[in-house]
Amino acid sequence: MTPYDNGLMAAEARGTELGRYLKARRAQVRPEDVGLSAGGSLRRTPGLRREELAVLAGVSVDYYIRLERGRETNPSPAVLDALGRALRLRDDGYERLHELAELACGRPSDLPAGLEDTVRDSVLRMLESIRPLPAYVVNRCNRLLAANRPGRRLMPGVWDWPEDQRNVTRYMFLHPVGRALYAQWEETAALSVAHLRAVAGADPDHPELTALVGELMVKSPEFARIWERYDVSERGGGQKSFQHPKVGPMTLTYEVMRLARAGGQRMVVYQAAPDTADEKAMLRLDATGALSPTPALPLQALGDRDPMRTGQPVNLTSQQRSLN
Repeated sequence: MTPYDNGLMAAEARGTELGRYLKARRAQVRPEDVGLSAGGSLRRTPGLRREELAVLAGVSVDYYIRLERGRETNPSPAVLDALGRALRLRDDGYERLHELAELACGRPSDLPAGLEDTVRDSVLRMLESIRPLPAYVVNRCNRLLAANRPGRRLMPGVWDWPEDQRNVTRYMFLHPVGRALYAQWEETAALSVAHLRAVAGADPDHPELTALVGELMVKSPEFARIWERYDVSERGGGQKSFQHPKVGPMTLTYEVMRLARAGGQRMVVYQAAPDTADEKAMLRLDATGALSPTPALPLQALGDRDPMRTGQPVNLTSQQRSLN
């Protein structure tokens, strides 16, 4: 097989990702949302038909079918804009449509390779310097790479897992404490899945992402349901409410900062409004217990020194008992 043939196969695979995105978003737009009549006959597919979307976007039905099936891989910016308007895409969803189209054209990924698991010393020092604010570093797939002490205590129980399993999204869906920790679990979990969808759009063959999604699709019906919605998001911050088993309820704001030259690593930092009950609860994450100060180590170096490690099997009852 020639390099040219290999290139065509790769382009077709990436085009299929674009096609899946178009199909998923098309299924979420009702005819009445765009001024069309649903009609009296039973619709065999949810959302818009291909023919309806093609008319709304001003392209031929044959062209749109080829685009959705991955046979057409070079849509113009004008066509993408028209499809985005017809699909009622906004912000991240609109940008993802254009990014997937660029991938379908064969644009090579510009993400650095081999940097996802190494946290720079300067970043570790930064984690330590912002205590008592909880903070941690994750890779593109939401795997935890480093954290300061309040950051480790923010998510109790995740440290009982092996190093390569310590993933925030896995924790939300598969860990019993993770399921109870977030007051608005459905919304928080959906945002985490939407981030993974964004990563999949930029790098659909990422080995860690492929393994994580495959595992969660099998083990969590909720993940499978949210994943199939094909929402995409790369939020830079927001607010989360916790029902923490150690310090009680608290609502924290957070910022997400992408680290330069780090293969997609992000630092997540939480804070609370001054002189509030939320701040008092947050500060207890760093102050609780007679623990000597510990540096912000990469998680693989924490081992048994992790102050939230229980040594018990991971289940809700034992975890709560160990934290009380």
